[in-house]
Amino acid sequence: MGYYIAPRFLDKLAVHITKNFLNLPGVRVPVILGIHGRKGEGKTFQCQLVFEKMGIEVTHVSGGELESPDAGDPARLIRLRYRETAELIKVRGKMCVLMINDLDAGAGRFDEGTQYTVNTQLVNATLMNIADNPTDVQLPGSYDSTPLRRVPIIVTGNDFSTLYAPLIRDGRMDKFYWEPNRDDKVGIVKGIFEPDGLSQKEVEQLVDTFVNQSIDFFSALRSRIYDEQIRNYIHQVGFERVSLSVVNSVEGPPEFKKPDFRLSHLIESGNFLVGEQKRVENSHLVDDYNRLNRGRNSDQSAPPAVTPISQPSSNNATPEAKTNEFQKQQGSSPHLTLDTQAQIRQLLSQGYKISIEHVDERRFRMGSWQSCVNSHIDSETDAISNLESTLTEYSGEYVRLVGIDPKAKRRVVETIIQRPSGKN
Repeated sequence: MGYYIAPRFLDKLAVHITKNFLNLPGVRVPVILGIHGRKGEGKTFQCQLVFEKMGIEVTHVSGGELESPDAGDPARLIRLRYRETAELIKVRGKMCVLMINDLDAGAGRFDEGTQYTVNTQLVNATLMNIADNPTDVQLPGSYDSTPLRRVPIIVTGNDFSTLYAPLIRDGRMDKFYWEPNRDDKVGIVKGIFEPDGLSQKEVEQLVDTFVNQSIDFFSALRSRIYDEQIRNYIHQVGFERVSLSVVNSVEGPPEFKKPDFRLSHLIESGNFLVGEQKRVENSHLVDDYNRLNRGRNSDQSAPPAVTPISQPSSNNATPEAKTNEFQKQQGSSPHLTLDTQAQIRQLLSQGYKISIEHVDERRFRMGSWQSCVNSHIDSETDAISNLESTLTEYSGEYVRLVGIDPKAKRRVVETIIQRPSGKN
């Protein structure tokens, strides 16, 4: 099966890897290439195709390996794999690279629910150190003065803005945003359906029908076409005998005839997959559960109502005066600036949620912000009251307001509203 390699992708990887194996006097070459973009666009698979085409050996590190119950293990793992890859270059006499998949998932900080651990700090610091000193990478507790071979590092991820900012600065990481255009998509999808006999025109029509879908959608669509035959096979053999006939059969594995890969059938199955996607996007069951739990907690912790003494009566006030008085009580605060209150209203009106974080002066220099107890606030009253209590409780620390897009699961704004000097 001849898979398609996007020319832009091939060019970017080939240039970065080759530059790291050349001696260019007076030229600072970044060791790390960060490939980022939307989910499911084939970043990792395109890398594998490029490595195969160029005859490059790869040492893999998963984003899931960047956390451990033992502090320091992930950082040591990165150093160990780097040194192993440098040794491979020396022994095999060929290009080798270190690849870290989903770096942002293992070392990024998405929102207040992401815990910023010691391992996260050490992973960022280790990658920064390797980028600055690629020929002098030591293991903890030992030192080898022999210079290592320089090893290019390829990292993939969806949102690199969640990573530690000094790590992704120019000079340490060369960044490449991968977003396949229509020609790239047509070429990749044609490679996926090449054994099935789809013409160029049919592939183009299929891509144009599902123009907003990522590359992995079309791979899932091809897999879905085989479901009918597998379902018929299960009913033919019987649910009780499927295990014996598939796993430990003396007759060998079952064979299936070529499914129906007509364009109309593909579009019908694709529309079914799109419908399943929309059901997931529109369910938001977790938000409903969290809202219900927040309501229960607030009911249990709410103080008893107190009737104010000598409260001026507003029964004779006009409706406009009552409305203004209510808005003033609900949406204003004497402790917050008008700009901050306006920013809260603007974020909530756009469908974003509010989070509040604080940090002392020492941790501020490391960027190690801590989340307050309440998170994902979607009410103006709650946001203002929580912000006031935070400013009071952490009066000697930095406090910042964070706006979060709940659908994209990313931060849209981070604003410091208090500094240790007490200025708001």
